[in-house]
Amino acid sequence: MKIAFIGTGLMGYPMAKNLINKKINLKVFSRTLEKAKPLEKLGAIIANSLGEAVKEADIVITMLTDDNAVEKVLGSQEFLNNLKNPSTVIDMSSIKPKIAIQYGKLLKDRNIHFLDAPVSGGTIGAEEGSLAIMVGGDQNVFDGAFDTLKIMGNPTLVGPIGSGQVSKLANQIIVGVTIGAVAEAITLCEKAGVDANKFIKALSGGFADGKILQNHGKRMIDKDFSPKGKVSTHLKDMNNILECAGDFKTKLPISNLIHEMFKSLVDQGNDNDDHSALYKEIENINKS
Repeated sequence: MKIAFIGTGLMGYPMAKNLINKKINLKVFSRTLEKAKPLEKLGAIIANSLGEAVKEADIVITMLTDDNAVEKVLGSQEFLNNLKNPSTVIDMSSIKPKIAIQYGKLLKDRNIHFLDAPVSGGTIGAEEGSLAIMVGGDQNVFDGAFDTLKIMGNPTLVGPIGSGQVSKLANQIIVGVTIGAVAEAITLCEKAGVDANKFIKALSGGFADGKILQNHGKRMIDKDFSPKGKVSTHLKDMNNILECAGDFKTKLPISNLIHEMFKSLVDQGNDNDDHSALYKEIENINKS
């Protein structure tokens, strides 16, 4: 089986690396070729163009930054005219559900299968091959792609095309709200003179324990906001969450608050910080 992988950024690179490590016949393309070049030493074939990458691929995986990036790839004639017929396109980017549905229909008209399969777990999950993968699409297409997806994490079919993206948005509500809760908890401990590291240790195994407390809480204490998941990316997700909620005439008051906090961070120039930098916004609120 031949697989093409499009997009080798913070998430795409380690995901592609895991596929190579499993001896997958992988052809890689990135708009910035320098990002893909190190994969060549590991065994990947580096394509010089999008068309070259997808030609003859049985499965094409895209892992791109946002809606615009996905539309530029999936909607381009170079991409569409070079796809093998039949083949399967798996978009693992985080985009609006309606865009996933739009391109699912476009590809179906060309006899190309499509899955929307966004992920959660950050760069750590991408490196470990332990990502949560929320998949929208047909059962038979999912079954055919399962072994490939399993190399990168834990895939679950949640419904028809678009369902993966809705699930990812719901996931990002939980992640964003939880990061905010951890930031407030760490701030309260520090203001009250409680050792925040010991606080996190004390919560181990309790109801409040979890990856966000352990990982993001530590980043907040260490003031280490080097990006694992960017503020700008989470703001994009919050924008999509609120738009999706509007489409279904649903009010999400807590998500609105988290959205405003991430927007404030971006307005202050913290867009490239890790999303645990929500801690900074709590700090700023306490200074005012």
